[in-house]
Amino acid sequence: MAATTHAASLSFLLSHPHPTSPNPNPNPNLPLRRAPHRVRCATDAAATRHRRAADENIREEAARHRAPNHNFSAWYAPFPPAPNGDPDERYSLDEIVYRSSSGGLLDVRHDMDALARFPGSYWRDLFDSRVGRTTWPFGSGVWSKKEFVLPEIDPDHIVSLFEGNSNLFWAERLGRDHLAGMNDLWVKHCGISHTGSFKDLGMTVLVSQVNRLRRAPLSRPIAGVGCASTGDTSAALSAYCAAAGIPAIVFLPANRISLEQLIQPIANGATVLSLDTDFDGCMRLIREVTAELPIYLANSLNSLRLEGQKTAAIEILQQFDWEVPDWVIVPGGNLGNIYAFYKGFEMCRVLGLVDRVPRLVCAQAANANPLYRYYKSGWTEFTPQVAEPTFASAIQIGDPVSVDRAVVALKATDGIVEEATEEELMNAMSLADRTGMFACPHTGVALAALFKLRDQRIIGPNDRTVVVSTAHGLKFSQSKIDYHDSKIEDMACKYANPPVSVKADFGAVMDVLKKRLKGKL
Repeated sequence: MAATTHAASLSFLLSHPHPTSPNPNPNPNLPLRRAPHRVRCATDAAATRHRRAADENIREEAARHRAPNHNFSAWYAPFPPAPNGDPDERYSLDEIVYRSSSGGLLDVRHDMDALARFPGSYWRDLFDSRVGRTTWPFGSGVWSKKEFVLPEIDPDHIVSLFEGNSNLFWAERLGRDHLAGMNDLWVKHCGISHTGSFKDLGMTVLVSQVNRLRRAPLSRPIAGVGCASTGDTSAALSAYCAAAGIPAIVFLPANRISLEQLIQPIANGATVLSLDTDFDGCMRLIREVTAELPIYLANSLNSLRLEGQKTAAIEILQQFDWEVPDWVIVPGGNLGNIYAFYKGFEMCRVLGLVDRVPRLVCAQAANANPLYRYYKSGWTEFTPQVAEPTFASAIQIGDPVSVDRAVVALKATDGIVEEATEEELMNAMSLADRTGMFACPHTGVALAALFKLRDQRIIGPNDRTVVVSTAHGLKFSQSKIDYHDSKIEDMACKYANPPVSVKADFGAVMDVLKKRLKGKL
């Protein structure tokens, strides 16, 4: 059962009473929908227009049909508010600031009063009308929800590769055959994106804001954008910076990411520094560098990225026709993503798009599990750790920046933290592959957590459950090769399926096939 209560401490974040009567339609291109009549919306009108002139691009076309500004706004505020701090402390999104005056995290807050003037049905219809279109910038799964993301940015400043709109598929056989008959199991494949990971969702927002800061009239002297990365962040940053013509600087831990992840920023023209340290060491260095040089910090310490990542939660609601799932399981490393999913679901609840939020599960690799240990202590003491090597390399983080954000999300949703050993995560990944997936090891962590929660009967056979797949399996092919060759030390590789060497002889081939298909012929 999904949680229906929320931590009182979150009232500052999103709470606002729903209006009884909305103000006039905020977007004249999209009339409010009133059942039972079908409304002719902006995309209907677009379908009947003549094709744009040959010398006009989609940005220019969108500018001609741009709706007026309706005073939606957003800003940075301390997260959470300091007990003895300034209650009015806030910063414009046009400021280059990563920490509050007390040194804590920042969060992007939206003017919920302005958004709440319009009913949830309005926002559902507006977002649904944009899906699958090429209208700039709404062809993106992120920017189709622009009013909930960066409402004030000029579409001319947006840097988008039409990310998002990722597949939510029914894991029918995995649920039926291997999870005691789960009939409502789904996988949100965020790895089906431009650079092969969910990081694209946040990076389009961050790089778009940097693009705005660098251009007139703001004209900020930002020389480039930098990040520390375990692989996927660097791939996303380098791709979006390349699209915008902005220099990208990447700090990577040497010999700790896959070759497929390493080649992405190199191919996109980023300056790649391979450092003899782990991710946490890279993070310390990039923070020191960005404090001295005019390089914009792109790590999840920067809360802009979470505004893009939260749209994956809204997509899930759309894909279920605005019905709320019971559970959403998210792999956790630096822990911004679990909070982003909560923020997307909670924003939709507060604004009346849905009436509740799902229970969240954060899944960690046992070799990098500081949040799991914190959870098992009853949230009494958080202790950073030196993360051990894990096949789920993107979440090999022992001192996560967003731990406080994650705790807020989990407490508010009656959430759970679970862990997976290396053997558990690799077996879960490989078993899922045998049912038609091609999962990454991080998805294996989330699937292993699901297996455990089903065994404990916490997740029921009829609970609608979504497992978030954060990256594409092709980015981690070497780990799959080693598994199926049974070359992983101290691991049984239960589902290994190596190729069979056989002579090019009909009899030899028949012997192998008869053995493999014994009882099925």
